[in-house]
Amino acid sequence: MPIPPTVSERLDSQGINYQIIEEAEIAPLHQLFSADQLSAGQVVKLVILKDSMGHLQALIPADSLLDLSRLCELKGRNLEAITPEEYEQMARSHGLDHLPDFPLNDSLPLVVEKRLKVAGDLYLEMGNSGYFLKLPQTEFAKLVANGSEADFCVELDDFTPNTDDRMAIESSVQRFTQLRIKRRLEETLEMPPLPETAEKIIQLRIDPEAGVGELAELVEKDPSLAAQVVSWASSPYYAAPGAIRSVHDAVVRVLGFDLVINLALGLALGRTLELPKEGPHGVTPFWDQSVYCAVTMEGLVKAMPSERRPSLGLAYLAGLLSNYGYLVLAHIFPPYFKVICRSIEANTHVNPHLIEQHVLGIDRETLASQLMDCWSMPEEVIQALRWQNYPGYQGDYNLYARLLYVSNQLLRSVGLIHGPVLPISDRIFEELGLEQEDALHVINHVVAMKDELRQMARNLEG
Repeated sequence: MPIPPTVSERLDSQGINYQIIEEAEIAPLHQLFSADQLSAGQVVKLVILKDSMGHLQALIPADSLLDLSRLCELKGRNLEAITPEEYEQMARSHGLDHLPDFPLNDSLPLVVEKRLKVAGDLYLEMGNSGYFLKLPQTEFAKLVANGSEADFCVELDDFTPNTDDRMAIESSVQRFTQLRIKRRLEETLEMPPLPETAEKIIQLRIDPEAGVGELAELVEKDPSLAAQVVSWASSPYYAAPGAIRSVHDAVVRVLGFDLVINLALGLALGRTLELPKEGPHGVTPFWDQSVYCAVTMEGLVKAMPSERRPSLGLAYLAGLLSNYGYLVLAHIFPPYFKVICRSIEANTHVNPHLIEQHVLGIDRETLASQLMDCWSMPEEVIQALRWQNYPGYQGDYNLYARLLYVSNQLLRSVGLIHGPVLPISDRIFEELGLEQEDALHVINHVVAMKDELRQMARNLEG
């Protein structure tokens, strides 16, 4: 059925003229392998918010960020997005699997971002049916006649990457309580010291004479780290024959020196900061995301032509640390981390780094890359983390950043990590020397092994 009966009944009862457009006809925003997109300003998103006073429906353009603070101020309310479970319950109450981007409930107040009133033809996605509802502006006005109009969104085109990361961090800190600036700057720019084990691993990485014996001895001095490396190599994901009884076995028989040294480094850094106790609704647990991204990076690198492959170990490390900025963000700005979480929940269609720039003036990737620079981490990893959201980045070590972008989008497309699905252009695949089929094969393998990978992540949490 192209559109749910509850939608067609309401349209017909209000005498609203509309067209049904099949998804394939308009190259929708979430189509993974497409550079041709419908203008995001014409796509309408529904966000359902709530507070102690009840629920509120908000309609916004897909090319905009819902400024939750501004909307709360305008309405004099303390709103936050409903949970994914509440969305499912609300959909079931209408006899649907997924809620369409359509104001179904007349009993709930409605607010419409004013830019939608001048956007020409508008497109409302009908849940997961594969169809869009196309409404001319005059017909959309009939649909929202009982709603209010307000200016509570920020266009995503207003966001540009910072060019001076250190200055951006200082500027971000200075936006907050002046009495805390000095202490916050010290915490921000110095952060925790590099763990001793990680420091020794970095030294070993740059020692051309280092071998398996030195690596195994170093890792085994940290019993927890050694156990994690052995459990990683013992995972069904790697299907090693026989039992893995030591770090030496893990290196020689399964993973190899380069992968183990970077795995050990990533694990050591991952234990430096505490996991936030409260994150956005539906957020992928930190270690789950780290594992998914690391093995996806591994698969993509192995699928690349041998003459174009970057270091497998460094790509793996970049994957493990890809969301390290999430920990840094929570550590540096704890009073504002909750604000960011609430904003992410209200903007599931927006990349989190843009939301963080809006709230703080800085994003997790900038923070993480600056910290990695302070810790003298490999430049390849620093640049990969910093530019992973910008596939057009052409600076140093752009190959690693591009691989991270592709990994994240593939993982989002199959629902393994949180975030909007953005297109991967043919040019990106050309620059990596990959075919789309290669990428699909890699992500399908990750999906097939997701239970084993989740168990690997559980083992890393100890």
